[in-house]
Amino acid sequence: MASAPTDADDELFDEFLTDRGHQVQRAGWERDYNKKKCPECSGLHDSEATSCNVCGWAPR
Repeated sequence: MASAPTDADDELFDEFLTDRGHQVQRAGWERDYNKKKCPECSGLHDSEATSCNVCGWAPR
C-alpha cells in the first residue's frame, strides 16, 4: 500500500531537481488586476480566498 507524500519527500525531490540544474519554486497565487488567479486552472477569486473553489488547489 502506498503512503501519502510528506514535506520531507517534497524537499528531497526539490533537492534532486536542484542538483540537476532545475530551478524550484513554490507555487503561489498569481494576480489578475484585483483578483487572485489559481496557477493550476486560472480560476479567478476574491483577494480573501485561501483555496481555489474550482479545482481545490491551495498554496502550501
